[in-house]
Amino acid sequence: MDLQRSAEIQVVLEGIPLPASRDQLVQYAARFDEDAARSLETIPNREYEHIDEVGGELAATKVVAATGDKLPKPESGKPPGGDDYLRPNPEPGAVRHDAPRDHPPQKPIEQASKTQKRQKAEQEGG
Repeated sequence: MDLQRSAEIQVVLEGIPLPASRDQLVQYAARFDEDAARSLETIPNREYEHIDEVGGELAATKVVAATGDKLPKPESGKPPGGDDYLRPNPEPGAVRHDAPRDHPPQKPIEQASKTQKRQKAEQEGG
């Protein structure tokens, strides 16, 4: 069962006096939602102290074992930015050789500003 349906069934059970047995949950849900009652018949027959326990039984998550293939890579030991990381006023960095000449791109910024002004005028009724 998916998490959404499990949550919907928990909403159906709001108001039931807890703790409650599976049979009591089924009887209570049957008054409001027959499908929910049928779903509740599949959970273990025991006392439930909290509605969240019921949701956990309905939408039990699967534990996935971690594989050894995705181990973290060792760190270089160097802080980001090198020695400038610890300086309060570091020298500005160099611009990359492949950076666009028009940076920041002025045309998209101007278009966004025009759009925002137009939207604001429309919202204000003008």
